[in-house]
Amino acid sequence: MSTLRDDEFWDGPTQEPLLPAKGRRARGKATSKTERVETRGRARALQALYAADLRDQTQLRRIATTVFDDLAVAPDERAFASRLVATVADRGQQLDVALGEVTNNWRLERLGAIERAVLRLAAAELARDEAPVKVVLQEAVHLAERYGTERSARFVNGVLDAYARKLGKL
Repeated sequence: MSTLRDDEFWDGPTQEPLLPAKGRRARGKATSKTERVETRGRARALQALYAADLRDQTQLRRIATTVFDDLAVAPDERAFASRLVATVADRGQQLDVALGEVTNNWRLERLGAIERAVLRLAAAELARDEAPVKVVLQEAVHLAERYGTERSARFVNGVLDAYARKLGKL
């Protein structure tokens, strides 16, 4: 029985959903020089949440550290992403229950790993209340579209809009 090495996990077919839809980029590099640290940090947090979802959600912090180390994430991006990951690790169950209440006819565990990770990421950022709600929603939709599909983006937009309204933030 062969085991899957970390470099195979990130570079092999399992990684494909995490690659940007339009063109590939080098690992650890920003997609553009004008892209904000928070935008890049959200993408890094999403990668960690996705990896933990596929491996072991209970090891989220350890997996995030490994992902950030493997990708040589810049310190400012890492700090931002780590705060979001910590919020999901600390309040994940609460966030999942709250998200489950607004996903009509869909249990969270039935969603795709990308959609689930994006929803958790945005819910964590809304819980932190550090960024404007519309920015959080817009960034989450962008991540869903970039790493998922256009259909994923529409679904994420609908769920997060309902979630933000339920929280009284919209």
